[in-house]
Amino acid sequence: MVPGFARLMRASILTVREMEYVEAAKSINASNARIIYKHIIPNAIAPTIVSLTMSIGGSVMAGAGLSFIGLGVQPPMAEWGAMISDARNYMRAHGTLALYPGICIMITVLAFNLLGDGLRDALDPRLKN
Repeated sequence: MVPGFARLMRASILTVREMEYVEAAKSINASNARIIYKHIIPNAIAPTIVSLTMSIGGSVMAGAGLSFIGLGVQPPMAEWGAMISDARNYMRAHGTLALYPGICIMITVLAFNLLGDGLRDALDPRLKN
């Protein structure tokens, strides 16, 4: 997971480094540290932040899936996947035992995906009119 974010950040930095405002900062003899901290990092970190928030939903789904099949958190700890797995035995009598943890997983994943989409809209300068 970390190598993917590192590759994305590197690609963003290589793209931003060729922009006109970086060349303008070089032309007025700004130090390399100032160019990096004031121009390159703030403009290159946006795709990484968006990718991070979008991947949180996948992590929640993976954790719930592993818990559902018994490879996640063990019984003293509560986890949505384990709750759904335990509710399978009582589906005929109490169907809501599996419904509520499933809705919580759905809402959490949807919330992180919408957050990532909103951050993409707010941080991507190409989308601004």
